[in-house]
Amino acid sequence: MLFRTPPVTEREAKVNDEIDAIRRQLNLPRLRAWPGLPWRAIQDRVLRASKNPALGNLFLENAGAGEDEPGAENPDAWSATPGYHTALSFALQLADAPDFAIDEGIIRALHYMMVGHDPEKGPGRWRRGSISVREEPSSRPVYRAPHAKFIPGLMAELIASLNERNEVPVFIRAAMAHLNLAAIHPFSDANGRMARTLQTFVLARDGISAPPFASIDEYLSVNNDEYYRTLDEVDQGAWQPERDARPWIRFCLTAHFHQARILLRRTQEYDRLWEELEREVRRRSLPEQATSALAQAAIGGSLTTALYESTAMVSAREADDALECLVKAGLLVATGANSGCSYLASDAVKAIYARTRETRAPDPDPFAA
Repeated sequence: MLFRTPPVTEREAKVNDEIDAIRRQLNLPRLRAWPGLPWRAIQDRVLRASKNPALGNLFLENAGAGEDEPGAENPDAWSATPGYHTALSFALQLADAPDFAIDEGIIRALHYMMVGHDPEKGPGRWRRGSISVREEPSSRPVYRAPHAKFIPGLMAELIASLNERNEVPVFIRAAMAHLNLAAIHPFSDANGRMARTLQTFVLARDGISAPPFASIDEYLSVNNDEYYRTLDEVDQGAWQPERDARPWIRFCLTAHFHQARILLRRTQEYDRLWEELEREVRRRSLPEQATSALAQAAIGGSLTTALYESTAMVSAREADDALECLVKAGLLVATGANSGCSYLASDAVKAIYARTRETRAPDPDPFAA
């Protein structure tokens, strides 16, 4: 027996529809490879679908310096990152194949991609005994998974459910796949990553592959404690699939809702910034390509000749000349020297950027009474 999908309430259906409406409005391209570290994924809107497809630097609110380098504090997480992204890209590649169905071999292969760098973690193999999830650093047990002898049957039931087609909204189906794999805990390691990858797999099979909609990694990066509190509310510390999964469904819908709202807001802000910078470039009779350089400096914080050369698709000499022109115009400020030189937004460009950003309160809880 697995956790069952609860009947979808009117409010849950409305939140699901709001997420999907934003997804359709943004019309992000379908991806075949996962675009980097999870908390960089939201950049993809600008990289692939903005007025300047070569420019990208949108970040979630609350993102701080160093958040794109998890391995700085946890070397194990850093070594696991490439495998996680390989598994996600594998899922995106297979998801829409017309003759494809998820099977046990696919699940095992995904796990091998994630932990194959460490044979001690049993890559691709079901765990052999009992296991308890422990809280760090106290080592207090917080979840007792089902015994290993039940894993083959439970995984067969989960795989069968993944290949069914029904009328349950895909964001909810994907959330249930995540919950059930995490609760079965079939591997000795990387069950959380596997559960998130399976969630992405289900979404990608419905054509949803852009990271802000195909994953909740962005939300988890700043709401990890709430993630574990919700799982604990559902399972109460042990394998109990008869319990109500609704708190988990609402947590995942909330994650997708917040990511969608943030992405929409950042996209609208970026479009306003681009239009303002275009006007300033025209007013000063500067080359049209200057807009991308100013936008990169305004959002990204700094710009190098090599980066501008790549984004504007110009020669190194042309890039140098263009950036020096913007310095003379008072729109960029040069720092460093020679090959180490970088360019920052001037106060004039910072002021334009500030005008295009919204004064905003945090997005509300979509399930608040």
